[in-house]
Amino acid sequence: MTKTFDKSKLPSRYTSQGPESAPHRSYYYAMGMTEEEIDQPFVGVATCWNEAAPCNIALSRQAQAVKKGVKAAHGTPREFTTITVTDGIAMGHQGMKSSLASRDVITDSVELTMRGHCYDAMVTLAGCDKSLPGMMMAMLRLNVPAVFMYGGTILPGQFRGKDVTVIDVFEAVGTHASGKMSDEDLHELECVACPSAGSCGGQFTANTMACVSEAIGLALPGSAGAPAPYESRDEYAVASGRAVMDLIEWNLRPRDIVTRRSFENAARIVAASGGSTNAGLHLPAMAHECGIDFNLEDICELFKSTPYIADLKPGGKYVATDMYQIGGVPVLMKALLDGGYLHGDCMTVTGKTIEENLKDVVFPEDQDVIYPVSNPITPTGGVVGLKGSLAPEGAIVKVAGLSNLQFTGTARCFEREEDALEAVLNQQISEGDVIIIRYEGPRGGPGMREMLSTTSAIYGQGLGEKVALITDGRFSGATRGFCIGHVGPEAAVGGPIGLLKDGDKITIDAEKGTLDVDLSADELAARKAAWQPREHDYQSGALWKYAQLVGPARDGAVTHPGAKKEKHVYADI
Repeated sequence: MTKTFDKSKLPSRYTSQGPESAPHRSYYYAMGMTEEEIDQPFVGVATCWNEAAPCNIALSRQAQAVKKGVKAAHGTPREFTTITVTDGIAMGHQGMKSSLASRDVITDSVELTMRGHCYDAMVTLAGCDKSLPGMMMAMLRLNVPAVFMYGGTILPGQFRGKDVTVIDVFEAVGTHASGKMSDEDLHELECVACPSAGSCGGQFTANTMACVSEAIGLALPGSAGAPAPYESRDEYAVASGRAVMDLIEWNLRPRDIVTRRSFENAARIVAASGGSTNAGLHLPAMAHECGIDFNLEDICELFKSTPYIADLKPGGKYVATDMYQIGGVPVLMKALLDGGYLHGDCMTVTGKTIEENLKDVVFPEDQDVIYPVSNPITPTGGVVGLKGSLAPEGAIVKVAGLSNLQFTGTARCFEREEDALEAVLNQQISEGDVIIIRYEGPRGGPGMREMLSTTSAIYGQGLGEKVALITDGRFSGATRGFCIGHVGPEAAVGGPIGLLKDGDKITIDAEKGTLDVDLSADELAARKAAWQPREHDYQSGALWKYAQLVGPARDGAVTHPGAKKEKHVYADI
């Protein structure tokens, strides 16, 4: 049966209805659109498709499937793309400064495209780390009916009989540098680690935020699971296109779905899956788009009371495809819901609550990828917040897979990541060192680089839990070991991390949630009085602009005032 939609209150009335829209309609006719298509709601289909990395390469194909779903439900899809910066390519050099800044560029560019063309709704598709929160932030900012869909995980590589991911290659660089791996073996590994389209295969940032998309209610149940090459992913894309047309009919918008309780659900799934510490940046930024207060401290409080139950890399032994094969994100959510850790009454893009969506999901007993909450891997989450004299505004560490949650050592200070990486590769780091990498925060970097090249080299050299690393920058979701990021205040604004000297005694206690330097308040004050700001190299261009706007990591490193200051919502124009 043909649906009819009243466009008199939809944004696209400005470009498609009445005599005054004749010039606009002439453009639509130029693209082959029919009068029927012009009279239907316009649905933006936004992707981060590009040829930068396997994370994004399948998004164009999936967008075509979304468009079929929109058309079948009597909407008119309008496809457009935006940028993405792929962390695996940007890692370990100055290019990583572009990564976090790209999240906000993605959000801004989608907003401008939607506003400029008066689209009524949107389906967003993303594959690489920052593009997932970037797209969901745009959905929440614009507040038009919208559905998110993940592009899917990569299939695991096979190296000498075991599953491998790109993290194995990063760690192999350190093993190779220490003389324990040959050139030939490293080359063989790099050639097989990433065998298909899709995002990095462990519970790294992309798969973490994909889990969030389902838990927070912005994606169809089960849509995060299928690997990128699977045809079933295209079926979810068609279903997402159909679903957004239902949302238009119901006038059900993202901010009707995403509440404070939804963010609590999202934080729970990050902790339960041993997910990426980057969620501590992205969830506050998403909440900011709704006018909801939800910062790093709030997230870490939830982490403390959430069991760690998904045995996923990098802390565990399984990859994302393994979780998909036992039922995917709905199984993880079902375990948490039955254990009393999720708010089952939260709404989703299906028009049903989480509890209704999970009603028929049965927790599989004959598997050890996801544990029941009654028998968790550890009783508290795989990600922990820290606070103390070295981090008054907080910090974050992934503890999934760590055998020891306390560490005391002496500071080895570096003013940028490259110098620390060089020291590691040259075997100048010793057991008991606490590597300090500072002036890499959101403002000081600028751009808050990830440190995967350095942390992987540490692991590859066998130093693993024998050293610690602390930074006002951040880490890849693939990082493992005693690696503490998001330290605030950052060095660039005079935070304590910028006052440290080689040899200072640092104490980390991830059980108590503390991060301290053994210095008196008087000594810290004296060092602060002598401290001088440092000028970074980016005094023009996009990164200069980012440094002027960006706020602290604890609040999501956001770049605008957010929903609390808005005077109108795009959806209501």
